[in-house]
Amino acid sequence: MGLGRTRGSGSPIASFLVSRLLQAVAIVFIVATVVFVLIHLAPGDPFSTAIDNPNVTEAIRARWRAEYGLDRPVAEQYVRYLASIARGDLGWSFSMQRPVASVLADALPNTLLLAGTALLLGFAGGITLGVVQAQRAGTRTDRVLGAVSLFFYAIPDFWLALMVMLLLAYWVPIFPVAGAVDPVMYDTWGFAARVADRARHLVLPALTLALLVAAGIARYQRAELLRVLPEEFVRTARAKGVSERRVMLRHALRNALIPIVSLVGLALPVLFTGAVFVERVFAWPGMGWVVLNAVGTRDYPLVTAGVIVAAATVALGSLAADVLYAVVDPRIRDR
Repeated sequence: MGLGRTRGSGSPIASFLVSRLLQAVAIVFIVATVVFVLIHLAPGDPFSTAIDNPNVTEAIRARWRAEYGLDRPVAEQYVRYLASIARGDLGWSFSMQRPVASVLADALPNTLLLAGTALLLGFAGGITLGVVQAQRAGTRTDRVLGAVSLFFYAIPDFWLALMVMLLLAYWVPIFPVAGAVDPVMYDTWGFAARVADRARHLVLPALTLALLVAAGIARYQRAELLRVLPEEFVRTARAKGVSERRVMLRHALRNALIPIVSLVGLALPVLFTGAVFVERVFAWPGMGWVVLNAVGTRDYPLVTAGVIVAAATVALGSLAADVLYAVVDPRIRDR
């Protein structure tokens, strides 16, 4: 009996994971198709707009188009495009003159570092702010903190990035204004100095994204805590003489964190879309910076591959959030 129940209990989890993985694959496929169609609907191609050289004749451009298959019908290009992606071949970057996979391999770790740092700082700061507001609900402190979080929640990401740069790189020159490392001295330093230099360059873009994330998380966390605090188990803990701090952290917060887990998956798309402009402002060499430059040069393979990788990363992040949510709330596995 016990073994039968054990095997049966594992089946919903496996079905849940398979279902979510299939959804993630379908999302990536749809994104790849939409990006391919949109970029080919735009007038021109990489060789007609990106190369402004009088020595490059139309015959040379035509030969380049034929070499890269851009002279074929769009339907045939689409089939070849899907076949290449299925083989793991992301193509050749016209603007970087390198394989697309190599370009993304250099850029993706920088974006993951930026997004991961911002996610960690944003959730930690947002949860802390939400707890403080819930503890002082209705007071002046709550209203002030609520107004501050609403301000950062509503502010455009690129404008906030410019303000952070102006404040902490120009008015009070504490941190570097742009880049991921010092372009002159980085290669001459030891390991510890390199880590410190990269951390200093990371502060401004990560702080910008973290403020945006924390503002939203704080509002959700405050609302969820105010919903949980009147519950019977909280009143019981207080009646037993448990301190208010322990009631908040051990009883109320642990239950109020469950819905916040699902926001991890929602925060990842925000970080990736926000990172595009933030990386541009701070010249952070991540996916956003690379893809924006590729859009300007009509680098088809790099644009499509960059968007696909971003979509896959977001889909995997959403899958991880679903799994975590299913762990803390088994009812989700049965849906």
